Amino acid sequence: MSGQQMGASVPPGMESPVTKTTPGNGSGTRESFVSIWRHPAIMERLRALRGLFACVGCVPRRTRRRERSRVSSPVPTCAATLLLQRLQDQEGDRAQAYCELESALCQDSSRPPCGVVNRLLAEVSRDLTAAQGVTSNVKTAASNVLVALARTHFTLVMAELQSHLKAAGDMSKEFVLNTLSKLFSTYAPQCIPFVWLMLAGLRSVVGQVKSGQILRIACAVLKQWLDGVKTYLSSGMQCPWPAMEKEQICENLHELLFSVVWNWQDCQEEQDKQAVLGAVAAMLEVLLQEERHQEQVWEQLLWLVHPCQEIQDICRVAKSLTIFLEALGGIESVIPGDKFLDVTSAVFYQLYDDSKQHSEAGRAQLTHCIMLQARICPEETILFLQSQLGDDWEPGCVAALGLLGALARSDEPVMTEMLPQVVEAVQRLCSDPSIRVRTAILYFIKDLLSSNTRSCSAWDVVGHIFREFSRATGRRAAGDLSAREAQEEGALQELCMDILGSLDVSVRGMSKLLWPRLLLFVVPAQYTGMLIPVSRCVCALAEREELTGRPIEHLDPHFVSSMFQGPLLTPQTLLARLLVVAGSPVAGSKLQAAALLLMKNLHSRFHRAVGAMWATEIPLLLQCLEGRNESFPDTAEFERRLLKFLKASLDTIEEKAWIEALSCELSQRLSSSASSSAEKSFLYKALGTVLGSCQGVLHVQEKLLQHLEEANAEEPREAQGIISLLSHAAENNFHTVLATLTMFASRLCKGRNARISRRKKMELDSTRAHATRSALMLAHGSVALRASKEQLLAHLEGDIVGNVLMLYSCSCRDLQNNLALVQSITDCSSAYQAVGDSASFNPSLKSKLLEILMDLMKKYYSGMPVSPVPLKVVLALEQLSKLKPSSESKDLREMLVLCCKNIVTHPSAEMMLKIRKSQQAAQYLQLQQTSLRALGRLMVVLLETEPSGGFFQNIVHVLQKSMVSSNVWERKRALQTCSQLLAVCEELQRRDACEHFGSLVGLLAPLTCDPMPASRQLAVTCLSSLLRIQAKATNTDIETGDIRSLCEGLHACSIASQLQTTSKMAMIVCRNFPLERTVDFMTAIKETIRKANGVRVRAAGKWMTTFLQMHGKDISWNVPPILYILRSITSFAQQSTFLPFLCQAVVILTRCHTEAVMSNFSRPLGPTDSETWRRIREFCLQRWSQ
Repeated sequence: MSGQQMGASVPPGMESPVTKTTPGNGSGTRESFVSIWRHPAIMERLRALRGLFACVGCVPRRTRRRERSRVSSPVPTCAATLLLQRLQDQEGDRAQAYCELESALCQDSSRPPCGVVNRLLAEVSRDLTAAQGVTSNVKTAASNVLVALARTHFTLVMAELQSHLKAAGDMSKEFVLNTLSKLFSTYAPQCIPFVWLMLAGLRSVVGQVKSGQILRIACAVLKQWLDGVKTYLSSGMQCPWPAMEKEQICENLHELLFSVVWNWQDCQEEQDKQAVLGAVAAMLEVLLQEERHQEQVWEQLLWLVHPCQEIQDICRVAKSLTIFLEALGGIESVIPGDKFLDVTSAVFYQLYDDSKQHSEAGRAQLTHCIMLQARICPEETILFLQSQLGDDWEPGCVAALGLLGALARSDEPVMTEMLPQVVEAVQRLCSDPSIRVRTAILYFIKDLLSSNTRSCSAWDVVGHIFREFSRATGRRAAGDLSAREAQEEGALQELCMDILGSLDVSVRGMSKLLWPRLLLFVVPAQYTGMLIPVSRCVCALAEREELTGRPIEHLDPHFVSSMFQGPLLTPQTLLARLLVVAGSPVAGSKLQAAALLLMKNLHSRFHRAVGAMWATEIPLLLQCLEGRNESFPDTAEFERRLLKFLKASLDTIEEKAWIEALSCELSQRLSSSASSSAEKSFLYKALGTVLGSCQGVLHVQEKLLQHLEEANAEEPREAQGIISLLSHAAENNFHTVLATLTMFASRLCKGRNARISRRKKMELDSTRAHATRSALMLAHGSVALRASKEQLLAHLEGDIVGNVLMLYSCSCRDLQNNLALVQSITDCSSAYQAVGDSASFNPSLKSKLLEILMDLMKKYYSGMPVSPVPLKVVLALEQLSKLKPSSESKDLREMLVLCCKNIVTHPSAEMMLKIRKSQQAAQYLQLQQTSLRALGRLMVVLLETEPSGGFFQNIVHVLQKSMVSSNVWERKRALQTCSQLLAVCEELQRRDACEHFGSLVGLLAPLTCDPMPASRQLAVTCLSSLLRIQAKATNTDIETGDIRSLCEGLHACSIASQLQTTSKMAMIVCRNFPLERTVDFMTAIKETIRKANGVRVRAAGKWMTTFLQMHGKDISWNVPPILYILRSITSFAQQSTFLPFLCQAVVILTRCHTEAVMSNFSRPLGPTDSETWRRIREFCLQRWSQ
């Protein structure tokens, strides 16, 4: 074979040690072959090539000619041959046979014949690469046989294994790789020349395997071989490769590196990831040992980055780069600055380029790449990111802030050293208006505080968190943001709270950073929303006992400067702020709880005396907020409990100067609060509570007069606030408050009728002055409710009521003044009644107050129906009527008539229809129901104060007109009032109703078929109460049960069903009917027929005929008046509807009492008798006279 032919059949690089010859020069050719035989490395490769040829079934022609001419000779039988024969014949245990064969090959000093070796390789390879059917024990034993055989036939064994690596299909390569690892462990020097073959074989494995055990074994074998190569090269031994072959090895290594990074980047198991990283690191270590290969590595690194700029989803590219960088971080090598900058810039560009729209996984991978670069070249990475902060490109600035925060959190040593410089650069961005930059700065601060608080000394990061919260609050309150912008500002507020709330106070330096700086942000109102995380931090510091005082030199310099620049933070300032938040329901229960927890944990900062009491009471308040205590069902009750807690705290402190300082602080806050502020209502009450505990009379009067003059009573909240202030202060300082009220009321009324300046007169006649008078009238009533018995008896008639009447006399007497007067009379009457009935109220004063209230009733009777004055007057009359001595019956009757006219008869049906269509319908209907309940209670009071039966008759007489009215709404209101009246009579066991049983039944019976379902239900309720009252009065039982069981029939839409049901009710009532009330019943029926129509008339007829059928024989003495009533009915317009029942009634009476009826009919007719009655009379005379 010529040199050219040979060179064409060997891999690149093999021809370098061979002397080149020309064709036809035989001697030269022979010398060249001789030189080959003399070169041991070349001989070793030739033997390997021969083995490879044998593996693929290709033997050089010269060798084949030599074998054809060779005479076969007998081969002596050896142990290896016998064992091989056993394996081929499938005799015995194969694993045992392999073990014995391994032992024979290790002990036998002779070389097995080539035929035996070839047969043995074929047999072992079949077991070694079998995908199934062969146990792991057999494969391990077969692998050990190959290692033993390599002692004498290394090249053939290596060639056999390499052929298996490159083979495709389902062949198992796990034990092939294990055998290669064993070969290198045993024959490392012999393996070195075959590295290029090994790399080529592993490339095929990389393309076929994606994860699992084989991947890890392949990575381990690759790392093992490359570590051996690195050791071999570093030992100074002569290189076994020619220059060209060495370049080929590096090229194969480059290709294998790329293949590993690209194909194995998606490994999920941690063991797989670590194996791949180890293999990549081993390849990089070999490639980076020489400078000429380093450039290729960096170019490959850039090649991994460049696809990021062309493809949309860079997740796979980023994973490849991640593997490369992680491996690169594990070796000692310096990346050239320009290459590093190119890689960093490319990755960073991808990270902040919004147009790419990367997935979350891709963005996370890119971020991880930057972090790995920072681990390799930390200083360069930090400087690069810091340079991006000064760029005007917002996305780049945001991305740089995020990466710098991640680096700060990683606690890299270089980052720790450079962090102050980075913090200074970030601080310069604080004024940036961009919401994204502001958010990124906050996230950077969060990362910074979680790892390194020492770097915060140059920048008040805690203050920046609060300022950003306030900034976002102000922008949202301005109301000029779009919906998206408002949502972003809200998210930024949530982030501020999350950062402060998630701080770990156990981090070194954190307590110094937070305490006592946090106190600066408790008082300003713009930081109210941050009280929840502030409370959490303070609680955590309290648990660590970090709230103790520190020398000023140990405090944070930012806090010290803030302390001297801002207002002095006194205990009273802090307490006033926390009280306001805790008492504001608008803040929400979480914020209220945060304020209470701050008070509990900072108790020593307020006063030394409150610690024990607060430790007991504050948890109870917290339980109330959390809903654990059912005894505090609403906000008003919690507020009352909080004010009680404040009062108990002041009683515990007992320091005049301290309490007065707190009142001054609350007073200042109250003066500076806007009238629309949600917290102002509680401020009034809290200041009143504190002033009630103050001992200085002049100080209390000064503060009360100050706020009386400042308050604008035209605002309802301000007026109510003044009332709350005075009433709470009067609880413990009654005389001082009453004297102040008298003084201020005199100012408002003084000189109103005297000669005063025009300006002063305008002030006194202004709407604000009138509103202030109304507020003062209401305040007098509230003060009376807070007074003790002795104080009330001494000052009610003269000072309190006298001041109210004086203020009313000076007012314009508009709706507001009238309501204030009525409410103050109600409060004063309630207060006087509450102290007991041992003393009698001034009769003349009571009469005067009744006269005022009655005049108001008359004034508003024809007024607007939505006016609340009648309701208020009824409430006042209810309380005033309870005071002794009782009023005269005439006055009571007049009072009752007026109340019923205003509450029951008014408004008309037409007005009700207009009201129901108006926007204030719900408000008025609710007011009307309240009025009706108040009227019912007033009737109860009048019944209790007027024991005579005549008064009940007056009530029935008043209600009668409304119960037969054509206005369905009026009838309903009358029935509501009647039901309350009868319920009270039943409860008080009064027999007044029994005397009017007939009249009430006659009025209620037709209403059981009223068009309005609610009226039908109320009529049945009244009848049921009336029956029970009658049964109790006569000490009997109601026959046939309760009529309420028949109510379902009245709910039917069918008129026939309603009439049938009401007939059943009539039978029940008539069985329990006292016959002495017959005429009253018939008279009431007549009134209904006279004014009613339709179904109600038919219902009246049903009840009348049912009664006569059941009791007609027993009422002989009532025949003349009944006939008179029936005769008068015939003159009504509704006689046509009632005529069948009328005729039936006359027939029943005639049959039961023929003589009496005939005697009555025998009398001459009068001029007023109707034609209908004439015909009935003639029919009866003709029918029964026969």
